[in-house]
Amino acid sequence: MRTLSSLSAVAAMSVAAVSIIAGAAAAQTYPTKPITIIVPFAAGGPSDALARIMGERMKAALGQSFVVENVTGAAGSIAVGRAVKAAPDGYTLSFGHLGTHVANGAIYALPYDMLTDLEPVTMLPSNPMVVVSRGTLPATNLKELLAWLKANPDKATAGTAGAGSGSHIAGVYLETLTGLRLQYVPYRGTAPALTDLVSGQIDIIVDQASNSMQQIRGGRIRAYAVTDSKRLPAAPDIPTAEEAGLPGFHMVLWNGLWVPKGTPREIIARLNAAAVEAMADPAVGKRLNDLGLEVPARDQQTPQALAVWHKAEVDKWWPIIRKAGIKPE
Repeated sequence: MRTLSSLSAVAAMSVAAVSIIAGAAAAQTYPTKPITIIVPFAAGGPSDALARIMGERMKAALGQSFVVENVTGAAGSIAVGRAVKAAPDGYTLSFGHLGTHVANGAIYALPYDMLTDLEPVTMLPSNPMVVVSRGTLPATNLKELLAWLKANPDKATAGTAGAGSGSHIAGVYLETLTGLRLQYVPYRGTAPALTDLVSGQIDIIVDQASNSMQQIRGGRIRAYAVTDSKRLPAAPDIPTAEEAGLPGFHMVLWNGLWVPKGTPREIIARLNAAAVEAMADPAVGKRLNDLGLEVPARDQQTPQALAVWHKAEVDKWWPIIRKAGIKPE
């Protein structure tokens, strides 16, 4: 005679089996409608551009269009929260990076856990940062820029995409290495911040290379250094921070895709395969290279690799952010 506990165990196993079967069945027909990528910043910025490039190419692999939904506010935490609450059916993707999926957890009292309430899909191309200024700023190289900033303490303005955004963290990192004091001007994304930089309303941004590249090439802003260990193939004339006289200023704004917790593994696998195929496409690669983006190594494109990297970045940056006392704006 079966006990109540054994019957409960059988029932639980039956539910699990049904869930597995249902997930497999859903994956076989998936997708049957457009897929939404929630981007946590304004349209026209680097995150928006990368999401649209990826969605356009992933459509070819999955046979359904991708819709980019730009949800701004609270440095991207609102957008991530919307993705967390979405149905775990593969039709809502969370796009984000170091700022939205790492830093926000150390700054905001979030109603979700970014490490456990989302399932990783893949690491996306990364964005080295570049130190840029308005074209009218007198400094012509990084050493001169740092001297000018030091001569104008608490007056030099630095644009950011909000508290804890990549541009903000990079600015704080620059302050830590140099002893500078900057006045941060938050925007709803680096696209509007760049607009104000071009018009001379702010002094500098430590910006994503893909966001600034067109304006750098057009001579409308001045570039001083990239925060990578090597020069950008898309802009080989811009020195690394180390070459320009600031050793240790290394920071890459990595990007990723996630889905809500509970999304069937088979669907995650299909999304991952579509993203991997997109990043391997030479035409996509050229567009990414022109923007200064770097495609991750193939072994870093798995969901498991993103999960490991994500956790490591939380462990690395949370103590730095908390020590800097970054608060919500």
